[in-house]
Amino acid sequence: MIVKIESKFFDVENSYKIDIAIKNGRYSSLNKIFEMSPESLVEKVDKSGLRGKGGGGAPAGKKWQLMQGYDDRPKYLAVNADESEPGTFKDRQIMQKDPHLLIEGIIDTSYAIRANRAYIYIRGEYAYPAKILNEAINEAYRKGFLGNNIKGSGFNLDIVVHRGAGAYICGEKSALLESLEGKRGHPRLKPHQKEPEWFFGEPTLVNNVETISSVPFIVNEGSDAYRAYGTEKSPGTMLFGMSGHINNPGIYEVPFGVSMKEYLEKIGGGVKNGKKLKAVIPGGSSCAILKADEIENITLDYESLRANGSSLGTGGMIVMDEDVFIPDITKNLLEFYHHESCGQCTPCREGVGWSDRLLHKILSGKGTKKDMDTIMDVTTLLNGKTICVFAPAVATVLVSHIKKFPDEFYKLCN
Repeated sequence: MIVKIESKFFDVENSYKIDIAIKNGRYSSLNKIFEMSPESLVEKVDKSGLRGKGGGGAPAGKKWQLMQGYDDRPKYLAVNADESEPGTFKDRQIMQKDPHLLIEGIIDTSYAIRANRAYIYIRGEYAYPAKILNEAINEAYRKGFLGNNIKGSGFNLDIVVHRGAGAYICGEKSALLESLEGKRGHPRLKPHQKEPEWFFGEPTLVNNVETISSVPFIVNEGSDAYRAYGTEKSPGTMLFGMSGHINNPGIYEVPFGVSMKEYLEKIGGGVKNGKKLKAVIPGGSSCAILKADEIENITLDYESLRANGSSLGTGGMIVMDEDVFIPDITKNLLEFYHHESCGQCTPCREGVGWSDRLLHKILSGKGTKKDMDTIMDVTTLLNGKTICVFAPAVATVLVSHIKKFPDEFYKLCN
């Protein structure tokens, strides 16, 4: 069940050092890309079916194609390393254990979109991964993998690591770019048509760490080799995480389409202390919660999770045993979202805070059934009435938790 593509060298001692990385085959894809045209490399990635692994699951090749047709302008790559979603910690593994895989992927991607400068926007709290990344980038410069005329190809590329300041909202791609431009990290209005992102008015591609780190395998082994894993609509592998009440917490790479139940039981070792499974949040805290009996026939891919009323998200599964009191979980998440709302949109700024305060009132034994009804009414104000998906995600948390476990909430009400 476990496949090691991105995680192949996670357990190799000193795998983050460039001499070890080169010995392990890192930067070998550069010999191939410089013999290809950028357009053919984009086509190869598109053919592989690679999808964004930062939560949205958009086809990577289609996003890259949006960068074509702007060859008379500067272009940029922004790597989203602002991994702040509760329950998600997979990108950190790549940056700490195999940073040269990410750098190699950045070079491949930048060549494909004709970008000569790439930025890694990393979560501010990730001080240690940022340190390793900067050291790895300096090593790559010294070896001639970055800078001017890389490997005699005529292609130039510089990479800059930019540390955020602890704002969860900057994981949203347009807020990330606003922050990178030196402005307040507020999401932008979405365009009416498909187009690139824009950094200082120039075309920009934004992909997350794991997506970019998948590219060297596709370059070296081919699109069909990547499609040999996963499902038709969700090809390849993903670093799925487990945390919470599980015997073997951690990050494990498996093909899309494996059984969620088998993943938790065979790789995760089942629920701790022999207790029963109560619920799972499948892809980071903003995904709809699933009851234990709902995961029986779910597979770990975008289509299956969506068909069962949740989403794959970032693949960070939060496991809860039979003793967990769901309203406590909901309150914990609401406090996080209340704190992290950027405040740009009134429904989000006021609605998330209002829900948090009402939930506190209910948990304190002072709430009524009318307060529960009010919370459900507020979710309609959060959903689809804001610039970004932050507020709809909070609505998803509230609605799924309350509808799946109504008795636990209403028994607290007077």
